Amino acid sequence: MDERLTIKEASKWATKHIGKTVTSANISYLIQYGRIKKIGNNGSTQISKQDLTNYYKSYNEHREVIWKDRLGSDLNWTLSFDQCKEAETTKHVHRLHPYKGKFIPQLVEYFLDDKTDEFKTETYFKKGDIILDPFSGSGTTLVQSCELGMHAIGIDVSVFNALIGNCKVAKYNLVNVQAEINHITKALREFLTNFRMLEFEGKLLEALYEFNNEYFPVPEYKYRLRQGEINEAQYGTEKEKAFLPIYNKLVRQYNIKLRQDKAATFLDKWYSQHIREEIEFVFNEIKKIKNVDVKKMISVILSRTIRSCRATTHADLATLLEPITATYYCAKHGKICKPIFSILKWWETYTKDTMKRLAHFDKLRTQTFQVCLVGDSRTIDVFRELKKKNSAFAELAEKQKIKGIFSSPPYVGLIDYHEQHAYAYDLFGFDRHDELEIGPLFKGKVEKQNRITYKASEMY
Repeated sequence: MDERLTIKEASKWATKHIGKTVTSANISYLIQYGRIKKIGNNGSTQISKQDLTNYYKSYNEHREVIWKDRLGSDLNWTLSFDQCKEAETTKHVHRLHPYKGKFIPQLVEYFLDDKTDEFKTETYFKKGDIILDPFSGSGTTLVQSCELGMHAIGIDVSVFNALIGNCKVAKYNLVNVQAEINHITKALREFLTNFRMLEFEGKLLEALYEFNNEYFPVPEYKYRLRQGEINEAQYGTEKEKAFLPIYNKLVRQYNIKLRQDKAATFLDKWYSQHIREEIEFVFNEIKKIKNVDVKKMISVILSRTIRSCRATTHADLATLLEPITATYYCAKHGKICKPIFSILKWWETYTKDTMKRLAHFDKLRTQTFQVCLVGDSRTIDVFRELKKKNSAFAELAEKQKIKGIFSSPPYVGLIDYHEQHAYAYDLFGFDRHDELEIGPLFKGKVEKQNRITYKASEMY
């Protein structure tokens, strides 16, 4: 007879089975998204142990075997850090802003840290050393250097990348940052009282809740999908059309302008008229902040906010096909979803998250120097540019010299590093240097890519 487990019992069993922490929330997620079938009602939910066993089948070895088949049996699986939870690989300021193509902090820490372990045969750096990252990206090397008591210089051709990296390692008066956030949030709420947007969105959410409960019940709908009992494309399209008249009626009732009059820039094309007005309002408030570091930090929060408010589906956040201005069937969430009509929710979410992350990192940081310079790693005069940014660090670097290089080179043919943050370049008016990217996606892919290497002497 198949054994049944409560959510708590399933959490303990799965943790032991795969050798990695599985929380009750993780099990609830599997139920909610139809990975395993729910048995019983609220308060007495159970699941089948066999269902759970099938889901985690060969979990401990499956991923390792696949990657070793692809990359070779000598692959050091320890350095995959597969055992780390997402909260660990995106700890503190590492998740201040989304960024495609960054490496996880555990990998950086492994190579930078002077502590040895059974897998490490050589120590490369020690506390007080100066490290150079010629492809700094979102600043992972800078952050981990600060945490480990090392100095670091980053270089990146992207102005926005440098902004993110420098904001992560800057030292803030958190009371002042919170005060500025509170002021802007209050002003934004007052700004919204002049419009009926929040009332419109509230009515729309009520209608969606009722509709989705009837036609996409959780978790039954997703479980039936996984069992092949429902044709998702056909059913989703049918219900999307069924809800559209309700949506259009509310749009007319509240006189909502779904598109801007022009679509010349990214901000014109990918944001509704009202969201564009909210963005401009908050940006103008940020401009009034006197402390430069605080102004930059809150600008990054705004950038993170507007990234989540683009007129696109939940499944299309990375590729951006066409702007979405109506409700739609969302395969990611298994229900009818809506476009974003106000930045307020995301602004409040990300301001709170940012303060928590800054406070966490503030307890871990060391009294060391970290700076990201804007420029081409192949031609930049590191010491001269460093002197412009931080004379004390430049003096130390001239005297002590750079110990070595640690970096993650660009993913050739896979990412357009500037375009992924086009909204920020548009808003802040930053100069773009796409032509300096190494192997960007927009130039296409080739079957064979020459590996790009630099000698340390060519870097500085």
